[in-house]
Amino acid sequence: MNRREDFSQQQSVTDNSKANCSMGWKYRRDEYLLALLSSVPTGVGNKLRQLAYPLVFERFGKNVTIEFSVRFIRPKSMVIGNSCSICNYSFLNCWEDGGELVLEDSVRLDQGFHLQALGGKVRIGQNTYLGPYVCMAGPGDITIGKNCLIASNTGLYANNHIFSGVDIPINQQGLTAKGIEIEEDCWLGSGAKVVDGVTIGRGSVIGAGSVVTKDIPPYSIAVGAPAKVIRQRTLSEVK
Repeated sequence: MNRREDFSQQQSVTDNSKANCSMGWKYRRDEYLLALLSSVPTGVGNKLRQLAYPLVFERFGKNVTIEFSVRFIRPKSMVIGNSCSICNYSFLNCWEDGGELVLEDSVRLDQGFHLQALGGKVRIGQNTYLGPYVCMAGPGDITIGKNCLIASNTGLYANNHIFSGVDIPINQQGLTAKGIEIEEDCWLGSGAKVVDGVTIGRGSVIGAGSVVTKDIPPYSIAVGAPAKVIRQRTLSEVK
C-alpha cells in the first residue's frame, strides 16, 4: 500500500468517526430536550412542546397536544399529524433501524399507550382512538385504518416466536413477522388481543377479551378465544 492509499484510508476512518460523533450528539441532544420538556406539566408544558418538538421529529403537525411524562425514542422516525393528542405516561419507541411511526391527523393515544416498533412500520389512520394501556409491538408492520376505536388494554403483536426445536431455547429460535392490518371503522373491545398475520376487515367489531388468530371478514362481529364470527352487521346497523 502506498502513502496516498494509506492516507485515503485514514481520512475515511476519520470522516466516519466524525459522522458517528455528530449523529451521536444529535441523538443525545434530542434525548436531553425531550427529557427536559416531558416533565413540564400540561398547560405551559404543552405550549413549550409545541414549539420545540418540530425540531426533533420527522414531522410534527399543528395543534398537537403532548401531555407530560410521554417518552419518545428516536423521534426522527416519527410523523405526528395535525390535531393529534398523546396522553401522559405513554411510551413510543422506534429505535431499531427501519422502525417508523406515522400518526395521521386527529389520532388520540390515551394514557399509558405503549409501542415497540422493533424495526417495523406502524401507521394509525385519521380520527382513530386508542384507549388506555394499549400495547403494540413489531417487527411486523402494523396498520390501523381511519375512524377506528381500540379499547383499553388491547394488544397487537406483529411477531411470533419460533418454537419448533425442543433442543434450542425458544428465545434463540428467532421470530416470524407477517404484520397486522385493521381496516377502517373497526371497534376492538377492551382486552382484545390480535396476533401476527391477521387482517380485520372494515367495519368489524371484536368482543372484549377476544383473541383474534385468523382473518375477520368485513362487517363481522367476532367474539371468543380464539375469536369466531357470530354474525354479520346489516345495512341498517351500518347507517
